[in-house]
Amino acid sequence: MQNPSIQLSDVIYNAAEQTFEALVTLHRDGTARKYACAINAPITMSFEQAAEGLKKQAIRRDRQGVGMYSEQVRRAAQQRAGRPRFDPRRWLESLIAMPGNRAA
Repeated sequence: MQNPSIQLSDVIYNAAEQTFEALVTLHRDGTARKYACAINAPITMSFEQAAEGLKKQAIRRDRQGVGMYSEQVRRAAQQRAGRPRFDPRRWLESLIAMPGNRAA
């Protein structure tokens, strides 16, 4: 299993709860899983330390398969069977060629 790439979004400090909170996204094999993470820490903690703690929490949740998360799977669009591709130029030419569509 390869290590996921990690993205932190909306990192805030919740003074009422004394926690750093963020939405952490793990990207792996065309799948993106988002975890809402929070770590207890004083406001004096450096951003780098808080970010590392939030990343570790998301990875731990992902490995254990517990907690709530949002998942998006990348899918390739498939062409519908039996339908030709729409060509706007050909469509406009057919409109011009129709009888009775000429200006006086």
